[in-house]
Amino acid sequence: MTNDFALYKKPSFKIRNSSFKIFPSKESHKFMKRLLLILALCLMTLGTQAQYLLIPMDYTQREHLKAYGLAYWVLEYQIEVDWLLNYRGGSFMFKSLPMFEEELKVRNITYEKISGSKSTEILAYVTSDAVNMDAVKLETPPKIAVYSPKNKQPWDDAVTLALTYSEIPYDVVYDAEVLDGKLSEYDWLHLHHEDFTGQYGKFWASYRNQTWYQEEVKSQEATAKLYGYDKVSMMKLAVAKKIKEYLIKGGFLFAMCSATDTYDIALAAEGVDICDRMFDGDGADPNADKKLDYSKTLAFKDFKLVRAPTVYEFSNIDSNYGRRVMENIDYFSLFEFSAKWDPVPTMLCQNHTNTVKGFMGQTTSFKKALLKPEVLIMGELKAYNEARYIHGILGKGMWTFYGGHDPEDYRHFVGEDPTELSLHPNSPGYRLILNNILFPAARKKKRKT
Repeated sequence: MTNDFALYKKPSFKIRNSSFKIFPSKESHKFMKRLLLILALCLMTLGTQAQYLLIPMDYTQREHLKAYGLAYWVLEYQIEVDWLLNYRGGSFMFKSLPMFEEELKVRNITYEKISGSKSTEILAYVTSDAVNMDAVKLETPPKIAVYSPKNKQPWDDAVTLALTYSEIPYDVVYDAEVLDGKLSEYDWLHLHHEDFTGQYGKFWASYRNQTWYQEEVKSQEATAKLYGYDKVSMMKLAVAKKIKEYLIKGGFLFAMCSATDTYDIALAAEGVDICDRMFDGDGADPNADKKLDYSKTLAFKDFKLVRAPTVYEFSNIDSNYGRRVMENIDYFSLFEFSAKWDPVPTMLCQNHTNTVKGFMGQTTSFKKALLKPEVLIMGELKAYNEARYIHGILGKGMWTFYGGHDPEDYRHFVGEDPTELSLHPNSPGYRLILNNILFPAARKKKRKT
């Protein structure tokens, strides 16, 4: 990574049916009320020493996950938040207002009230050359989209669970919205556990007689026909290319589980039929492996497809294909980066521990040998040569792939109840998800060389 980390894109402000009121796009009906409240509070505190609120993110924190949502909520009031990288687990600090302190109490988040001089002391310490720490300004809350089917699926998604629990707002988009060019309205996009190859998650062998599976096939075929595609695989490729365009123009992309490898497989297989007849009505190209174009992918190269339609796997990218790692030793380690020179991966790895409990998914982890050389590994299970958490840059945008389905459910099966995050408020695995959600709000000045 380089130190050329300047200004992240902010959501644009929209004027809505008024010649004198300007509202942010997310909660326009509340904006003026909040603005007046802030002005009133500022007037009340004029002449007194400024105070700050520090949210520690080390082991003293009761509610790590809710702390991210609180930081996002503060940003919605147009109050800057300092993200203190590597300081007490990646703590947050911002100006104190009574309503902020009250909200911290309501959400049961551990916090400390400190003086303005103490906040200055902390900033001086973390930005000094003596420590591997730094501070970045969080300025504007990113507008978030989750790419997910509109009909409820019989399994949950870790990102939507994290967003809901931490009280961070998001919109749901799917193929129609992507094809209609709606992604430009968002700063951050999460790919739900999707299959971009057009093989319906390869659930055919086990679930083809289930109503939910049949409805999913029917729905996707109808959307494909509506947009002029003969096959779902063709529509999914078009969606994948639209997402790639969004990324190149400066978007932030996050994906977990099967949305990681199937996304790259779809890009590499452009113009090649890799779907068997039960998926698209005709047979797959027997020479498909030889026709894959790895230059079109984000993360992976030289992979081979798992051709059998009855095998619940897409390619040999996933280390889980033939994996022999026992649950009691399945932990991966986060890398330590230079906070001052590599702020992006540093932000993405903020945690109160460097060791994270592993978890499985349709795509659990990534074989290092199949990663492109420019891909940055941020978390690995070194003993088994697995990458679990990876990052890259494309054009003006950035992407992160995270292996596995649910950080607090080691083996999640179709039909299981969703994870109750109130039982896991300090989950290191879920913290990695929320790091990704928050970092598009950051601004870091270029350092002098």
